[in-house]
Amino acid sequence: MLKVQMIVQTTYNGKILRKGKEYEVNESTARRWDASKIAKIVEEQ
Repeated sequence: MLKVQMIVQTTYNGKILRKGKEYEVNESTARRWDASKIAKIVEEQ
């Protein structure tokens, strides 16, 4: 699981993911969204 910050609002698994909010999604989804500029991966420290 990776944490992402949404760049756009979208729906995922029947839930609304809001622009600017952070959510945890599986790694393949996070990387696909990052490449498509839907969300950016949040670097954990």
